[in-house]
Amino acid sequence: MARRLLAPARPPHPPGSPRARRSVLLVLLSVLPALGLVFFSGGNASAHGAPMAPGSRTYLCWKYSLSSTGEVKPTNPACKAAFNKSGATPFYNWFAVLRSDGAGRTKGFIPDGKLCSGAATVYDFSGFDLGSSDWPVTHLTSGKSMQFSYNAWAAHPGSFRSYVTKNPIDPTKPLTWNDLEDQPFDTVTNPPQSGPVGTVDGKYTWNATLPSGKSGRHIIYTVWTRSDSQETFYSCSDVVFDGGNGEVTVPGASSGGGSDPTDPPTSKCTATQKTTSTWNGGYQAEVTVANTGATPISSWMVDWTLPSGQRVDSVWNGKLAGGSTAASVTNADWNGSLAAGASTTFGYVASGGSPDTAAAPICMVH
Repeated sequence: MARRLLAPARPPHPPGSPRARRSVLLVLLSVLPALGLVFFSGGNASAHGAPMAPGSRTYLCWKYSLSSTGEVKPTNPACKAAFNKSGATPFYNWFAVLRSDGAGRTKGFIPDGKLCSGAATVYDFSGFDLGSSDWPVTHLTSGKSMQFSYNAWAAHPGSFRSYVTKNPIDPTKPLTWNDLEDQPFDTVTNPPQSGPVGTVDGKYTWNATLPSGKSGRHIIYTVWTRSDSQETFYSCSDVVFDGGNGEVTVPGASSGGGSDPTDPPTSKCTATQKTTSTWNGGYQAEVTVANTGATPISSWMVDWTLPSGQRVDSVWNGKLAGGSTAASVTNADWNGSLAAGASTTFGYVASGGSPDTAAAPICMVH
């Protein structure tokens, strides 16, 4: 049975280089370089983000698929199909549907049928291009003013363009450029940002007037273009114009009373990097991953961006996903389970330059 949930009126967090930090970490980072230490917690280094109201496919699937331990266990059929095709990694990186070479380009750059994944190359978001009538959907009223919310996983200047489909869509078919209106119904540059970056509470907000004359099932397609780089983010938000006020329906979610199962879990982790050795053109580092939450975790992932020209050559006590400037390390088979307060370590060797003491990757419960 579908569960229809009232979206809050106030909408609920980027990797690149250099990465933004929370204010407290900015203070710490001013002194940590001398110690050779870098802290990694809830934020990515480049500009990451995604719509939260109306919610994008990646955000809502992440939100409504999390278990109490932070594992991705989708029950919604569309989110489960995306999981089966692309795995858990894009769920944990719901804010990273990007092209570093996008430069604001849309039609002619992103192929038809790949709009919702942005034809992303860092992570596999292709599961979110799949057609389905079961994607979580936000109920809206055509022509009404609405507060839009876009997560600011890291804050950067830029503009947001919101497009809508021309006519009611067949959601079982992948989205194409011909389905969308040629011009955005809303454009905003550098909207106000609030809340701590690197968290679900960090966000950009602005008021937008929804397109008039719309009814039935549609997709709002959002393009965020940074003005300080070519990095561009793409996202699909499934909506239905039926007189709603932001309620979210999630097919396959259980109904009934009790607490909202989609509240962010208390599971969380941090990582501390220590440079153990350096040489001309390379270095070795050790990363300590700690469970700083109140509940046990079964697996983790540390994600970061290296300076241009660097790469991770080898990893021990972890599994490397991607060895170029965008690196992710997940736990090995024996060190993923961590009780509250427990920690483990992994190490890596990188080549192509010196360690970036200002880098700020994220540690995520995986």
